[in-house]
Amino acid sequence: MRNDLSLDARLSRRSVTLGLVAGAAAAVLPWRALALDTGTARALVVEAVAQVNRTINSGQSEQQMFGDFERLFSRYADVPAIARTALGVAARGASRSELAAFTQAYQGYIARKYGKRFREFIGSEIQVLDARPMKSAVEVISTAYLRNESPFEVRWHVSDRSGRPAFFNIIIEGVNMLASERAEIGALLDRNRGSIPALTEQLRRAS
Repeated sequence: MRNDLSLDARLSRRSVTLGLVAGAAAAVLPWRALALDTGTARALVVEAVAQVNRTINSGQSEQQMFGDFERLFSRYADVPAIARTALGVAARGASRSELAAFTQAYQGYIARKYGKRFREFIGSEIQVLDARPMKSAVEVISTAYLRNESPFEVRWHVSDRSGRPAFFNIIIEGVNMLASERAEIGALLDRNRGSIPALTEQLRRAS
């Protein structure tokens, strides 16, 4: 696969697999798989994909689906870890209340951002093929089949560092979503002159 396309271009063409998300890479984080095994990680992804597909094909309005996507993101993703990583070094200087507010706003922002593209997934299928242990987590490998598109690979990174199995990153056609989210949030933080509360408010207002 070519790696010269931007993440935004690929997501516009493919959409995102779970809205979830989002969101640098695993090597940047001190992830450490505890008792997580490949079977558990694979089962998590299979269940998450099934729930997303159920929402996509439910016939609900877009706003109703956004609410479902946010709940799924909270259930299957390690949202606090993803949010901290997206915020980058600024998270170290944030107060507990600032970080909590940002995490909540980011969760809704991700659900709306990618939820808008989920209609592309109606009638699509994601097949989970394999899972393998990594140095610091478990990688679940799947293939996405969209209508009128060539199949493409999606890799999910799963850890139980939060105390429960949850995914913390998705690699779509070799593009690291968490790293891309970190770059985007970093740019937004710069525009807000480094103010986390201002960034949080912008994410809340983002449609």
